[in-house]
Amino acid sequence: MARTQWTIHGEHVVDENRHIKLSTVDVELPDGVKFTQYVARMPRCAMTLVLNERREALLMYRHRFIIDRWVWELPGGYVDHAEDVAAAAAREVEEETGWRPRSMERLVTYQPAIGTLDQPQEVYLARGADLTDTEPDINEAEDIRWIPLEEAAAMIDRGEIVGAATVVAVYRALSLPA
Repeated sequence: MARTQWTIHGEHVVDENRHIKLSTVDVELPDGVKFTQYVARMPRCAMTLVLNERREALLMYRHRFIIDRWVWELPGGYVDHAEDVAAAAAREVEEETGWRPRSMERLVTYQPAIGTLDQPQEVYLARGADLTDTEPDINEAEDIRWIPLEEAAAMIDRGEIVGAATVVAVYRALSLPA
């Protein structure tokens, strides 16, 4: 069976800064239907699921104004242009929580909303962390806690964890051998 791709007839940048490029793209489907699609392109993000020896995950409680909710999530953020992704993920853990990961291994890479958004998400697994003298950024989290991995899964069910990176990481980590 022959594969057919969508044809792009042009892209117009609506707005752009260091965090996002918003465009409209003129697209034609294989059957000839044409439409304009909004597309957002954002920098790569790196998050870390830090697990201690008791299989507890290091999570942050914070307010997300876009959805106007208090939620639990992994530490993480944007990868600087030339920065190593694992180094960025570890840096974010320390800046946001005051804990320094002992090890970093890639857990999963995914795209959160491929129909409209291009933003590669890199999730790392850290086994163990050491508390540092670094004061967590007050703007990042209201609370920081070690939460058992199974309880984190229950928090997803209760809607206390809703961010895609944290949901993906928790479910992926549950499939790993203890």
